[in-house]
Amino acid sequence: MTGLARRFRAIYGSHPLHLLTMLSGFALLGYTLTTFKPATLWNPGTWWQSIVIWLAAAVIAHDLLLFPLYSLADRALFARIGGRAARGQASPSRVSARNHIRVPALGAGLTLLIFLPGIIEQGAATYHAATGQTQQPFLGRWLLLTAAMFAVSALGYAMRLIVARRRAAGGSPR
Repeated sequence: MTGLARRFRAIYGSHPLHLLTMLSGFALLGYTLTTFKPATLWNPGTWWQSIVIWLAAAVIAHDLLLFPLYSLADRALFARIGGRAARGQASPSRVSARNHIRVPALGAGLTLLIFLPGIIEQGAATYHAATGQTQQPFLGRWLLLTAAMFAVSALGYAMRLIVARRRAAGGSPR
């Protein structure tokens, strides 16, 4: 780290890239606030269609409902693995499967959120009128995408296990 960067970190408290990121975020916020007028964010005719209501509902649904649920599920799923490691019964390779399960599960959840209107065939008549196609393949494609994410993650985990076992056995990985 150069002397200038060290002095900047001592004064600012973080890396210069952090300041650039924060300034970019505030610039985007300023642009959004000047572009969107209150009428864009709040629909007085049908209040439940307002962007503000949907954003507040999403924050409340995530922070008060979903976050505790998936944190509890994560803790319950990995409690046995953590307990086994604490008792000294973990595998000698010590390759954790935790993130190889978390990442594709997160991907599956986010893609479900994105494709849910198509999966439950919401707006089927409008979709058919606009594209000439049905929404029938959405569920199958989402399931294939989810299976592919878990398969790639499992393949990565298997490769990490092989490398860790070779290292534990004394051989050098290529």
